[in-house]
Amino acid sequence: MRRAALRLCALNKGLLTPGRGLTQGSQDPGKQRIFHIREERPPLRVHHVRDKLREIVGASTNWKDHVKAMEERKLLHSFLAESQKGLLPRRMKDSYIEVLLPLGSEPELREKYLTVQNTVRFGRILEDLDSLGVLVCYMHTKIPSVKMSPLSIVTALVDRIDMCKKSLSPEQDIKFSGHVSWVGKTSMEVKMRMFQLHGDEFSPVLDATFVMVARDSENKGPAFVNPLILESPEEEELFKQGELNKGRRIAFSSVSLLKMAPSTEEKTTIHEMFLNTLDPKTISFQSRILPPNAVWMENSKLKSLEICHPQERNIFNRIFGGFLMRKAYELAWVTACSFSGSRAFVVAVDDIMFQKPVEVGSLLFLSSQVCFTQNNYIQVRVHTEVASFQDTEHVTTNVFHFTFMSEKEVPLVFPRTYGESMLYLDGQRHFNSMSIPVTLRKDCFMEP
Repeated sequence: MRRAALRLCALNKGLLTPGRGLTQGSQDPGKQRIFHIREERPPLRVHHVRDKLREIVGASTNWKDHVKAMEERKLLHSFLAESQKGLLPRRMKDSYIEVLLPLGSEPELREKYLTVQNTVRFGRILEDLDSLGVLVCYMHTKIPSVKMSPLSIVTALVDRIDMCKKSLSPEQDIKFSGHVSWVGKTSMEVKMRMFQLHGDEFSPVLDATFVMVARDSENKGPAFVNPLILESPEEEELFKQGELNKGRRIAFSSVSLLKMAPSTEEKTTIHEMFLNTLDPKTISFQSRILPPNAVWMENSKLKSLEICHPQERNIFNRIFGGFLMRKAYELAWVTACSFSGSRAFVVAVDDIMFQKPVEVGSLLFLSSQVCFTQNNYIQVRVHTEVASFQDTEHVTTNVFHFTFMSEKEVPLVFPRTYGESMLYLDGQRHFNSMSIPVTLRKDCFMEP
């Protein structure tokens, strides 16, 4: 199982925190080699990122014109490369972008990002990260001689987001940075970081790793992306880490509980939990009671429904992936708070796979459930499905995994059925992949 150390706030301000591909060597931050790329252009404003993306792909800002705009993109097919060898190699710094969210210097932006606790909405940050990841990839694949890109770049998965701040001030500027760190033939890994201004320095808030895929101009089939030139040992290490991330995802998928039986240790865990719920007054496998300070998993569910309006569409006239992440996160957070009876703080977002695009006009069904707990940590799984008014069949689009930390110790969650037992083990696997130290203080994390 993969193990990744959580990023801690005690690191030097403005430096990269230890994480997959961002640093190497000792876990002592003073001994690590830090990978830096400096932005030579002034930072783009975050609310202009989607405008920039529309310009790159020729998308219309009016819903009534979207069919015409997509028809025009068919003419870009001739600019697609027949192989990766026909594309110019790019450097990591070619795709590097800094984006500013000026909450401090432009107060009119605050309300969109403000929570009732006077902090910054993490769901909005997820939307900004998704847009930034796409823009970074367009910078990597840019064709100078062509105004509009022939590629349709979409988010394939969120590999990891790790937090190192409990909360953010809505009155201080936030800065994002990102660049391509690994490429395959048709996919790209993007490393992104987020900082907030404290005094005259930007301090780290989170690290994120997204995987994006390139498709043709009509978003119907795969398309090749530019290879990557590695210019330093640090960049070679980043690229190597990207290869390892790909291998880890394949290995993690190969042992999925949807494909393979649990391990011997996991089977023992489930059987012991089952025995702990048998009523000692009866000699029956049917009579089940909860141990002290425990909750049946089936009682930890929350559900919601969204109508997917054109306002939430992306540049390819499907529902924006950031919107899906925001809605899933907000439901997961409410689930964690309701389960624990106190405020919950997000620790990590893990392994979000975009399995199917969501069409405008769809009905989006979200189902959230606590699937694993330990001490004051809560693992929440959100499953999303879509249906339409014409076709009521539900189709899975995403599965989200969120880890929260409660202000107090939370009850144990117990599965009642075999299916719930598999959800429990899957949640345990995702939780263990972080190696969260149980002594970590909650003021290291961001709140919603």
